[in-house]
Amino acid sequence: MQIVWFRKDLRIHDNPALTQACQKGPVTAVYFVTPAQWQQHDVAPIQIDFIEKSLNQLAHSLSSLGIELVVQTVDLFADVPKALAILCKTLNASSVLANSEVEVDEINRDIRVQQKVQSLGIDFKLFQADCILNPGQVLTQQGTMFKVFTPFKINWLRQVQGVNLTPYCKPDIQPTVQQKRITVAKITINLLKKDSSAWVASEKAAQAHLVEFLDLHVESYHIHRDFPAKPATSMLSPYLALGLITSKQCLDALLHRYPDALENAKNGPSTWVNELVWREFYRHIMVLNPHLGKGSNYNQLGNHIAWQNNPKLFNAWCEGKTGYPLVDAAMQQLLQTGWMHNRLRMVCASFLTKHLLIDWRWGETFFKQHLIDGDLASNNGGWQWAASTGCDAQPYFRIFNPIIQSQKFDPNGQFISIYNQALAHLSDKQIHFPVNPVVEHKLARLTALDVFSVLKRG
Repeated sequence: MQIVWFRKDLRIHDNPALTQACQKGPVTAVYFVTPAQWQQHDVAPIQIDFIEKSLNQLAHSLSSLGIELVVQTVDLFADVPKALAILCKTLNASSVLANSEVEVDEINRDIRVQQKVQSLGIDFKLFQADCILNPGQVLTQQGTMFKVFTPFKINWLRQVQGVNLTPYCKPDIQPTVQQKRITVAKITINLLKKDSSAWVASEKAAQAHLVEFLDLHVESYHIHRDFPAKPATSMLSPYLALGLITSKQCLDALLHRYPDALENAKNGPSTWVNELVWREFYRHIMVLNPHLGKGSNYNQLGNHIAWQNNPKLFNAWCEGKTGYPLVDAAMQQLLQTGWMHNRLRMVCASFLTKHLLIDWRWGETFFKQHLIDGDLASNNGGWQWAASTGCDAQPYFRIFNPIIQSQKFDPNGQFISIYNQALAHLSDKQIHFPVNPVVEHKLARLTALDVFSVLKRG
């Protein structure tokens, strides 16, 4: 018996661990719900609901292949080795196969699992399916990780052209034990959840989002992607976060339509490739700098920033009550939908760290607690970029003016009006300006320049 351990790879296509297991068969799949660990990792209730729905879809997909999905609940990652060992003994398994993850707690968990199951004479095999190029593969001539995105991207683009990007197909149907029919019971996760039904939780839905994006939006992506009122982005982030689709599948589908998309041109397809590379960049950094998963600044000069951490200002930001229309509308989008447009994530992160002088880790945690697409590497990378403490982050003196950002990217106030209807009556000119703001922009900017000057040496 082969056991496939599912984690953030809730799919049957382009799943190397599942494909390899099915070639030997028979196969049983397992997924561990870890409530205490999820609480420590600030997994959002809306993402937990999305996980539950995705697991139910996965169970049906696996059953069509003759594979049963066993869902077990243990509190912490530390409890997984024992639980998996018991399952291996029960099923008389010869091997456990899984796809690797990039976060430090997950990596350490896998090390302990490997030690446990191998002590029982059971093979433990990990496959890389999270990144298109393996972490540690894109390095400088000195064999170190790039500290600047652009040369990383150039090297990545060069290497990826020699990679077979064809996704793994759906595995063949497995002969079930004694040819019995697999009964699929409804999977319920008994934790606090928030309805995620605005996002259909299935591989099929993920592929549909991809096709729609490529059909309708990718050609103009470079023009419209920063305008939150426009349906111009792929909307794939929740699916990528749980592995209902892979970045390799995305890139392969893009290149079938736009073979020149890797040429780094200033057009829609190449701009979207750039976003996929940023995702890779942050994941490679996370693996090679595991302390980032524990809340450390990438730039150690960031340790000297004198955060003010005013609880009242933080609560105003969390509740979308800063007085700045675009910031508040963005925060309402997050609170109401569990998702936020990428441009607005940058605006809100910049406002929290540089206008309110609140530690980026507070914002990182709050986002993670509410995002349906919560992902440590991308969330951490984005927040440290905004706070100027990250790898190839924005310069410390770059401070977004929330009024100008609003005028530039929501010129008619269309997005603001959706999430703050009290301002909808204002003219296109008036709607961008703050009402009873918690801080004044010019003064906040000058204060931030002084506080963040400790990063000058970097």
